[in-house]
Amino acid sequence: MTPTLHAWTFDSPAGRAALEIATEYADAVLLAHSVRSYAFAARYAEQHGLAYDAELLYVSSLLHDLGLTAPFDSHTLPFEEAGGHVARVLTAGLGWPVERRARAQEVIVLHMRDDVTAAEDVESHLLQVGTSADVSGLRLADFDPDFTAALLAAHPRGDFGASFLALVEDQAVRKPACAAAAYVAGGAAARIAANPLG
Repeated sequence: MTPTLHAWTFDSPAGRAALEIATEYADAVLLAHSVRSYAFAARYAEQHGLAYDAELLYVSSLLHDLGLTAPFDSHTLPFEEAGGHVARVLTAGLGWPVERRARAQEVIVLHMRDDVTAAEDVESHLLQVGTSADVSGLRLADFDPDFTAALLAAHPRGDFGASFLALVEDQAVRKPACAAAAYVAGGAAARIAANPLG
């Protein structure tokens, strides 16, 4: 079976399950961010000739922020670790082998780091690229403006910037040792405000 990539979705049983769960638990703004993150990541890989596991990247992208939602917000774990556990449980139910479940978890956890190269871990690197493009506009110049415009038309941002900032600031206050706290302390508000995507 060769799953198809169409309109920024990955059509496989795992891809459909990830989209269903993300749609059920994330609000429309956070869901659209997850889809845009995948689209930016996949386009970046295409433009740079990077071979990657598209299904793994899609599932990880759709689930990467579920740790920010109330049902999955851990009082002890950073949101990316909580989201990684969601991915691990979902993919276990889909019959993924333990190594592949662990990879989904790892991709989500590592997307909060900007020091993971494509050579070290291509899917984690791509998710970091995709989320950074959408959250703060990093590397936007690498993308064709027509691609970006079409993506935003299909999956509008709404009040994503303010909404996302509020979520990570809440994480930072409650979990001061987490990556979100370092992100907030490092000027997240200014970078999000400066994003040319709005």
